Amino acid sequence: MTQKLPKLFFSLLVCLVFVTPALAQKWDTPGIDTVMQDAVKFWQTPGAAIVVVKDDQVIFIKGYGVRDVKTKEAVTPDTVFAIGSTTKAFVTGAMAMLVDDGKMSWDDPVRKHVGYFRLGDPLANEAVTMRDIVTHRTGLVRHDLLWYGSPWSREEIVRKIGFVPLSYGFRTTFQYQNIMFLTAGVAVGNTAGSSWEEFTQRRIFDPLGMKSASFSTSVAEKAADHATPHQKRGATIDTMPWRNIDNVGPAGSINASVRDLSNWIRLHLNEGEVDGKRLISAENVREMHMPQMVIRNEGRWQLFFPPTETSQLSYGLGWFINDYRGHKLVMHGGTIDGFRASIVLVPKAKLGVAVLANLNGTQMPEAACYNVVDLLLGLPKKDWNASISENAKQLEAETSKAALTRLGNRKKDTKPSRELAAYVGAYEDAGYGKAEISLDGETLALGWSSFKTKLQHFHFDTFSPMEPRLLTEQVQFTLGADGEVNGLDFQGIHFKKKK
Repeated sequence: MTQKLPKLFFSLLVCLVFVTPALAQKWDTPGIDTVMQDAVKFWQTPGAAIVVVKDDQVIFIKGYGVRDVKTKEAVTPDTVFAIGSTTKAFVTGAMAMLVDDGKMSWDDPVRKHVGYFRLGDPLANEAVTMRDIVTHRTGLVRHDLLWYGSPWSREEIVRKIGFVPLSYGFRTTFQYQNIMFLTAGVAVGNTAGSSWEEFTQRRIFDPLGMKSASFSTSVAEKAADHATPHQKRGATIDTMPWRNIDNVGPAGSINASVRDLSNWIRLHLNEGEVDGKRLISAENVREMHMPQMVIRNEGRWQLFFPPTETSQLSYGLGWFINDYRGHKLVMHGGTIDGFRASIVLVPKAKLGVAVLANLNGTQMPEAACYNVVDLLLGLPKKDWNASISENAKQLEAETSKAALTRLGNRKKDTKPSRELAAYVGAYEDAGYGKAEISLDGETLALGWSSFKTKLQHFHFDTFSPMEPRLLTEQVQFTLGADGEVNGLDFQGIHFKKKK
């Protein structure tokens, strides 16, 4: 008996030596590598990184390309990228923890946690709940210029949106809205007696070992291993400045690496538990992943949820929920100047993928995620790079057509109703604040928020801003019955002229 033990031990050891490599090859990791190499090349992305989780294990994690086209430093699994709106699930994750703690309910009135919050419609204002503001169903359209590049604080932005009229009926239409997620983050901080950042750091980042994750560009840019944002200028790809969005932080300010995101993915696939530690109840993870608001899959959404493969699209709590080739996906993308991100979960298959990229406006992360999901689930192969690129070109063509139509409707050889000096003055709106019209030589100029731009005459009393970020907007002045300029319309808001 004692003589046979060494032989038995040796036999088991031999089996383990051969079984372990076999298990390592269970998933097509070379195929994942090929998918990423193809995606980076197709989309001309300077740098990217991916992590794939399957059955509670990281089966693939790798960086591609460069952090910065100038320095040529390589992307690694620890390179920090801005993850944009994939931040939103961290907000609802924090809310879920407070619900578990008995300090918040999904259906609490928002003003229970943010006393100064209001909506412009009386009925909506009385009924609005925490669930409403994190499912994009308040009736407010984006109004992103209230925060994007603006000088206003979080409280000022939340107060301002309360004076903006709703564009759709309350709870009738999905309208993506960042300021509502800012409000949810403020609610988390108020309820926790700290801030959204402090609570998320203590209850999510630290337990998950997200060591390089941060909440501000001021931290991310100092990281030893961080990506630089890039943009395409014709055929050239060049660096661009980081966009600081501290004033709307909970809507999209987290910066992280794919290694940081690996345990975040595991947390969701394990219904709130990682390495034996329960952070969120299974009930509330399921609530986050449950459809809450139906989305019409049209326009820009078709880039991310191809209608050929998706027949149902909804929003959960900080996540998009859609069917895809017979599977339920829980996913979200992220976009901020020079960065793109995508996280895709296939809960029943215990599969999760995160792809981060440092190129403005690219659909590379979504295409790569779909290709990886197809590969690992054994689904029919499709070239998502080419397919999504074609959809993007069609959408761009439609946008260009709209701009050309507006230009075609321009009435030539017209002039303003009044001399330019009559338009000069201060114009105000309760939500959007003050807009200043001045004379810059022989040209009108607009000053609003942090924007200062000349106005080019379009026709009659309509002018076009020359600031690149406002090219889709127009400024239309209004005159009273007495012929005096009494207001202007800008961004769908009517500003009244101060007397």
